Amino acid sequence: MSTPLVDSALDSDPAAVRIRGLTAGYQGCPAVTGIDVDVEPGEVVILFGPSGCGKSTILRAVAGLLAPIAGTIEIDGIPIEGTSAERALVFQEDALLPWRSAQANVELALALRGVPRARRRTEASVLIERVGLAGFARHLPRQLSGGMRQRVQLARTLASRPRVMLMDEPFGALDAQTRASMQALVLEVWSQYRTSVLFVTHDVNEAVLLGDRICVLTSRPARLSAVVDVAKDADASAAVEQIELALAAARAIEPSQSTSSSVGS
Repeated sequence: MSTPLVDSALDSDPAAVRIRGLTAGYQGCPAVTGIDVDVEPGEVVILFGPSGCGKSTILRAVAGLLAPIAGTIEIDGIPIEGTSAERALVFQEDALLPWRSAQANVELALALRGVPRARRRTEASVLIERVGLAGFARHLPRQLSGGMRQRVQLARTLASRPRVMLMDEPFGALDAQTRASMQALVLEVWSQYRTSVLFVTHDVNEAVLLGDRICVLTSRPARLSAVVDVAKDADASAAVEQIELALAAARAIEPSQSTSSSVGS
């Protein structure tokens, strides 16, 4: 039986995310335009589309790292203003501090959250165990594999108790076996630690496996082409077919794109 997360009473309630008419980009050049996306509390919504279409741009706007050109982003009905600890952005690169052990990286997130020093080691140890790294707490990032570093990053993110997790192709650089293992892990973790998730991928099977709903985007500048609901007790092939049809329809109607709009992703 897996170890429950420490101090679950302090877990923040998952937030509702509302994106309306979002246009965002770089140097005045839109990467996405007119995007409407809803994430209900505790829901996993996938941003799915071709590489470079602007999926990561949407995440950066929701994280507060990129000011929209137009449109609004609200968390529980309140417009966002810059970054916030309640919105955690998880990159493909693990961004761990190389001079801190796995445990110390997790403890840093707890310290930033204001957890008393006496409790940090216990909470960090539970989280390290929870992501399957018992016995590796004292290892430095350079002593861990790519998949193990992503597990530390997941533990560190959970330690910050975000209400919204923004995951930017976190498993894109992993081999197929490790990727499948991480997908299984996040599904298990999400079932115990309730948070709202906006997850970027261009892997259709990953989208169907992880998502409650899938927002299919066109090529750059991205527009919303379709929204596919995923019935977890149904044949996954039906959802895959819907996504592929939506992508085909988007390609058939999208205008020719200028090569000048290739800044950012």
